[in-house]
Amino acid sequence: MTAARDVIAEYEQLLLRSTQMLGLAREGDWARLVEEESAYVVAVETLKHYEADGSLDAMGMSRKSELLERILEQDVETRRRLEARREELSELIGSNRRQFNANRAYRAGSATAVPIGQGRK
Repeated sequence: MTAARDVIAEYEQLLLRSTQMLGLAREGDWARLVEEESAYVVAVETLKHYEADGSLDAMGMSRKSELLERILEQDVETRRRLEARREELSELIGSNRRQFNANRAYRAGSATAVPIGQGRK
């Protein structure tokens, strides 16, 4: 493979990883998404080395542009889904915190309460 073909092949691999990540986000498989993101970062690092070694002709640049556009489109949707998940988790944490505080206040109030008829005389 020539250096230019290596670059295009690496962009195609990035697109495949991006597609997998989007699928995992759509399924709500957050643990596997994190794993796939780690592999994606490694693939980006590999791509940097290939790009440093090769230059693309007009056809190669056009193909690279198409692949990048698709990768970025998928990235936008993946990030949107991640942000929605973050908001969902934030709401759950807030709800749990309010419940905890209410329970703590109830326990503190009930510990100092004196039953009716058993107060001081």
